[in-house]
Amino acid sequence: QVQLVESGGGLVQPGGSLRLSCAASVSIYNFDVVGWYRQAPEKERELVAHISRDGSTYYGDFVKGRVTISRDNAKNTVSLQMNSLKPEDTAVYYCYADWRYTGNRGWGQGTQVTVSS
Repeated sequence: QVQLVESGGGLVQPGGSLRLSCAASVSIYNFDVVGWYRQAPEKERELVAHISRDGSTYYGDFVKGRVTISRDNAKNTVSLQMNSLKPEDTAVYYCYADWRYTGNRGWGQGTQVTVSS
């Protein structure tokens, strides 16, 4: 069992930036993939970005060019730098991690991001 703790959410104006962090209770080398989903009210959950053990990354089309995912292996943390935020980025952002070998997925509790003037 892993604990994933998100931080960094909040209220930001359109065009602003936020940096979300996901801290794992175990080494992130235990995971094939660590990433972020988001879910807005009355909408489907959508994959924002993920980063693999080998450092390769994936970004949803709706955030490409505005978001960067990175990992700090020493701190067991994965971060999501979000720039040029739009009101439609408003959602709860969830960190997840897929265990190596089993593929079991752990989830964080979510952090609210609100983009509004």
